[in-house]
Amino acid sequence: MKKIVPFKKNIEFDSNIAEISSISLEHTLKLKEENLVSGEFIISGTYKMTEASLSVDSFEYKLPFDISIDKKYDTKNIDVDINDFYYEVINNKILSISIEVVLDSLEEKLEKEETRMTEEKIEILEDKEEDAQTVSATLEKEEVSREEDNSVKSIFEGLDENERYVVYKVHIVTENDTAESIINEYGITKDDLAVYNDLSDLKIGDKLIIPSHED
Repeated sequence: MKKIVPFKKNIEFDSNIAEISSISLEHTLKLKEENLVSGEFIISGTYKMTEASLSVDSFEYKLPFDISIDKKYDTKNIDVDINDFYYEVINNKILSISIEVVLDSLEEKLEKEETRMTEEKIEILEDKEEDAQTVSATLEKEEVSREEDNSVKSIFEGLDENERYVVYKVHIVTENDTAESIINEYGITKDDLAVYNDLSDLKIGDKLIIPSHED
């Protein structure tokens, strides 16, 4: 079972923000106690104070995040990740951050008990071949339906879960950017970049997702 938890924060800058040149999101979220996920979002990047400016300034903000999980859920196998990330500059002063946290592999304790009871029933019915086949087919249909109902749309939908990255950076394409220069800047391969982005027609202002392995 997956749960999406939204997080929003407005960050007020001391100086004017004409343009965000680059921005990245990292996190240290993990299960600290049986029913508590805690950590920080780390927002960093560069920006221009005026549109005509040739130089950029850097920024970094650490935003604490805590969420209590209902005790009806078993969190033993929980997986905490980022589902999506948005930002917006407001009045040239405020950077508005919106983050979607996904809590995966949650299981209701009641459902877990029902599953155990169902498995016991199947064991009893194994001596009756026809009844056992009927129950097995019904359970498989219910499992497929449950997986479809619990699916969560992600900006990384369709990717192999074993290839997911913990850190996702966002790069805004500028006038002098090429696929090769971006690859060199972030130290990744062209294949890694192409998994998340269409590199056939890069335009100024395009936002590219930059994958980065956890250190």
